[in-house]
Amino acid sequence: MAAQKVLVTGADGFIGSHLVQALLAKGATVKAFVQYNSFNHWGWLDTLPKDELQRVEIFSGDLRDSFGVDEAVSGCTHILHLGALIAIPYSYHSPQSYVDTNVHGTLNILQAARRHRCERVLITSTSEVYGTALYTPIDEKHPRQGQSPYSATKIGADHLAESYYRSFDLPVTIVRPFNTYGPRQSSRAFIPTVIIQLLAGKDRISMGSLDPTRDLVYVKDTAEGFIRLMEASDCIGEEVNIASGVDHSIGKVAQTIIDIINPNARIIEDEQRIRPAKSEVMQLLGSTEKLEGITGWRPQTSLEEGLAETISWFQDEENRRGYKADIYNI
Repeated sequence: MAAQKVLVTGADGFIGSHLVQALLAKGATVKAFVQYNSFNHWGWLDTLPKDELQRVEIFSGDLRDSFGVDEAVSGCTHILHLGALIAIPYSYHSPQSYVDTNVHGTLNILQAARRHRCERVLITSTSEVYGTALYTPIDEKHPRQGQSPYSATKIGADHLAESYYRSFDLPVTIVRPFNTYGPRQSSRAFIPTVIIQLLAGKDRISMGSLDPTRDLVYVKDTAEGFIRLMEASDCIGEEVNIASGVDHSIGKVAQTIIDIINPNARIIEDEQRIRPAKSEVMQLLGSTEKLEGITGWRPQTSLEEGLAETISWFQDEENRRGYKADIYNI
């Protein structure tokens, strides 16, 4: 990868920061697009070892600004576009911000990639675009159903990406991760939510619906899936899932975490954490066939191993600074 200069948007976030590290380990030159703020905070990149961070070119900007995006893309051969607003509950609250970031921001990336003749562009989708499964395992031909403003904007971004491939021959691949988890994940997700409440000493763990099932992929496996697709030549113009091919109920996973940390704790239902009935996605179980066929990728981390590593990371008090166990993080 030494000849490649890879722009990672959303590099300051959960998956993005792990992807930056994985790219560095493989010898790529990395330019990290982080959300501008006056404190000059670089999100999770600030926690990287000094020798790794010194090898990353930081670009602070805003995906909604086409001028800044164009400047960020300049000189890059590859783009891994992960930057987005992703929290579903917040999309009920502020849907316009999701259109501005997820749709207009993706348009800015596509247009800049076209102008600068990038060799590969990976656009990050989400399994939420499928809605509740009509059949399983969910393959890439499954119908799309926007069951939240968030998922609707991601459907829109996916179709924009497809249109740039078909209209301008832009070398786009749409990467569709299912439910990624691991160290650094925001407490808007259910696994960190359970862990931080338990580590704060709570014995009544507030959660929303326990019945939905999710296809869980450890973050390092997700990052490897991105890199395999970036290197593959026969997935241009394609949509590809990153999934484990196994689903688990939210309630059972939460109970597994409780049994590890504090078996005396119990789950209580918190109404504010429950999605509107027609918005809740009840089952996500992804097909791995396409990704495995193209790249040979298979998840290397079992759920038991991934949960153990995630819990261990959160048990370090320094790592969970800033996490708030007493509030519902939307």
